[in-house]
Amino acid sequence: MKLMTRLMGAAAIAVSAMSATPLWADGSLVIMSTQVPRHLNGAVQSGIATAVPSTQLFASLVRYDNGWDPQPYLAKSWDTSADGKSVTFHLVEGATFHDGKPITSEDVAFSIMTIKANHPFQSMFAPVEAVETPDANTAVIKLAQPHPALMLALSPALAPIIPKHVYGDGQDVKSHPANSAVVGSGPFKLKEFTPGEAIVLEKNPNFFVDGRPVLDEILIRIVKDPSALLIAMENGEGDMYPFMAGSQEIKRLQGVDALEVTAEGYAAIGPINWLAFNTASPKLGDKRVRQAIAYAVDRDFIIKALHRGVSTAQHGPIIESSPFFEAGVEEYKVDLEKSKALLAEAGVALPLALTIDYIPGPKEQQQSIAEYLKSQLKKIGIELEVRAAPDFPTWAGRVGGHDFDLTMDVVFNWGDPVIGVHRTYLSSNIRKGVIWSNTQNYSNPKVDELLAAAAVEQDMAKRKALYSEFQKIVVDEVPIMFLNASPYHTAYKDGIENAPMGIWGTAHPMDTVSWKK
Repeated sequence: MKLMTRLMGAAAIAVSAMSATPLWADGSLVIMSTQVPRHLNGAVQSGIATAVPSTQLFASLVRYDNGWDPQPYLAKSWDTSADGKSVTFHLVEGATFHDGKPITSEDVAFSIMTIKANHPFQSMFAPVEAVETPDANTAVIKLAQPHPALMLALSPALAPIIPKHVYGDGQDVKSHPANSAVVGSGPFKLKEFTPGEAIVLEKNPNFFVDGRPVLDEILIRIVKDPSALLIAMENGEGDMYPFMAGSQEIKRLQGVDALEVTAEGYAAIGPINWLAFNTASPKLGDKRVRQAIAYAVDRDFIIKALHRGVSTAQHGPIIESSPFFEAGVEEYKVDLEKSKALLAEAGVALPLALTIDYIPGPKEQQQSIAEYLKSQLKKIGIELEVRAAPDFPTWAGRVGGHDFDLTMDVVFNWGDPVIGVHRTYLSSNIRKGVIWSNTQNYSNPKVDELLAAAAVEQDMAKRKALYSEFQKIVVDEVPIMFLNASPYHTAYKDGIENAPMGIWGTAHPMDTVSWKK
C-alpha cells in the first residue's frame, strides 16, 4: 500500500502541505505524534519532540541495547583510564555525514563541547574539560573527575554528533538554520520538514552500519487533534503512536485488534508525575506540614480512578524502573488521622489556605489531580485554591519564579540521576526564573554531599548505596510527593518487526525496524 494513500483516509488530517511529496513505496512507517518540535537538533534542544527525529538524523558515539548496556555506534570501541578521568573512543572507519563529508574526531570534539556549552542539561558534560583528537579516528574525553553518567549522556537522544563543517561557521548553534535543514549521519536523511505538520525522513543509502536501515522512509505526522489522531490509528493510516498518555486513548487503542499497545520503551526517559512544594513558603517550611499533606493523598485513587489503572505508583525521586531506585522509602499510605496529628504538632492554625497550580494540557495527569486534592485536603482542614494557567509559559513563569505554594509537575529522569534527578534537589541549582531546576527551594547539605559523591563514584554498589540514602532523606523531607510514573504507551501495528522497545524507545535509532514478511 502506498504511504500517501494511507494518509488520505482520515478527513480530519489535512495533507495539503504534503501535496508536493510523491507517492512512496512500501517499507514506509507513519508515526503519529502530538509533539511539536521547534527544530530537529538534539544537541542543543532537550525533549521528546526533538529526540525522536534527531536520533534518526544524527548518529552518536554509543547506543543502548534493551537493557542498560552501551553498545558500539560511531565508536567501535572505547577504553577508560584507571582513574576514570579519561575515556578514549575509537571511531568506525569510513563513516560519512549525509553530504558525503567524513566523520572525524574533530566532529566529536566539536559536538561534545557544543553540547556542554548549549544543552539545557548542564550536568551531563559538566566534568568534561576537553576532547583531544590525536588522530582522525580517535577522540579522548578528558574529565576533571570520574563521571559514571558519561556513557548514558552519550546516548543518541542526548549527544548527537553534529558536523563541524556545518555548525562551526560562527553562527549561534541554537538558532542555526541547519537545525531545520539537517545534515547528519544517522540512518535516515531529512527529506522535508513542515513545522507543526510533518517531518519526512528517507533512507540514508550510505549509512555506516551495513544492511541498515531496513525501512525506506519514516513520516512523523504531527496531529494536534487527539480525536483525529485516534481515528487515524484505528483506520490504519498511522502505523505507530508513541508517548501516548491519556487513559481513554490507551484503553481505546487496546481494543483495536490490529494494534499492539505497550508501556515498554520509557525506562531511561523516566517520566514522574508529582506534587511539588515551595519549601520557602512560611506555610510549608515545616516538613511536618508537607508530610501531613502527603498522608492525606490517596495515590491508589489517583491511579485506579483518575487514571483508570494505566499508570503505576511512584514512591521516590528516581523512577522505579531504574537500577538506582530504592524501594525501602516511606510510601505515605493515606492516613487522615496522622495528617491531622502532624498539622497539630506543627502548630498550624486551621483552616490553612494554600494554592495549587498545574501544567495546562495533560488533564488526567495534572488538572484532575489538582481538583481531587482540593476536595481531599479539605478533610484535614486545608483550603486549596486551584489556579489555572492559560498556557504553559504562564505556569512556567509562576513556578520558575517561585510564585506558588503547591504545583503539579512532570519531570524526566533522562537515564542517569546525574542528568535528570540532581537538578531538582541540589542547593546550587536553586535558580529563580528557570523551570525544571530546584524550583522547590529545597536545601539540605547532606543531600548535596550525597549527590556530589554519587556523581563521581565508579563502583556500582557504592553508587547505589549513596542514592539509596539520598532517596530516603528526600522522601522523608517531602519537598515533593511522588505520585505516579507518567503512563506513556506506544501503540503500533502488529505487522511491525523490532518495534522500538528498548530503554529509550522511539528516542533511539529505528534502523532495525521493519515490516514482517
